[in-house]
Amino acid sequence: MSAQMVTANRLQDGIVVYLAQDGKWATQFESGELLADKEAAEAALAVAEESVKACQVLSVYLIDVETENGKPKPTSTREHIRASGQPTVRAEVGSWTGRIGD
Repeated sequence: MSAQMVTANRLQDGIVVYLAQDGKWATQFESGELLADKEAAEAALAVAEESVKACQVLSVYLIDVETENGKPKPTSTREHIRASGQPTVRAEVGSWTGRIGD
């Protein structure tokens, strides 16, 4: 099993968050706890589910993570986009078909 991390969205504002080692939610990908095995992943998911019940986060799931130069990095394009914290569409540019008139 490759390393994993627990991610979710903060219920208050929809921001992507990662479960840190202290059981709190961090907005920085690098602050998420790397989970090396199935038992650690299951324990972290149990902690995360308590946050769901407390209405702190939603959409809790595990993501695959690799380390590169000693730093964690998401393995999927989707999670790379979520970890960047950047929008996928720039409002000043509009859609790929061109800006919609007002």
